[in-house]
Amino acid sequence: MIAYPDTSFLCALYVPQSTSNAAVGHYQSMKEPLCVSAFLLGEFRQSVRFQIFRHSRDSAQGYARKVGLEALTKLQSNLDDGALMVTPAEWADVFAIAERISSKHTMGGGHRFIDILHVATALHLGAIEFLSCDANQRKLAAAEGLKVRP
Repeated sequence: MIAYPDTSFLCALYVPQSTSNAAVGHYQSMKEPLCVSAFLLGEFRQSVRFQIFRHSRDSAQGYARKVGLEALTKLQSNLDDGALMVTPAEWADVFAIAERISSKHTMGGGHRFIDILHVATALHLGAIEFLSCDANQRKLAAAEGLKVRP
């Protein structure tokens, strides 16, 4: 495995936003399927559904229902055609790595546990690159020796 994404990268791939051009460009240049974990897929799907909920309460926030449902459909299509590949993880190992990362970086960098879990998963799976559009998470991944893209 070369690259492992976080949720911000998947959001940029599937929902138009300011970081989409960079994410799509990098994704299209990849020579192997994009590896994802069940955890990442769960967080992405939940995030999209929550953004649809937010939009239903205030149209200035979140994603319109059509946009969100299209994102979920595109994601599933990419899973079905093998462009995204679910890679199993040993979650006890991921949590041990996450604890090490948290104790080393959180008090100085203000990292959320869910972001630490993404970096820990990438390390556990042997990724070389970490794909993220989140500035703080990019700093964390770089501090852990991952090449940050896009």
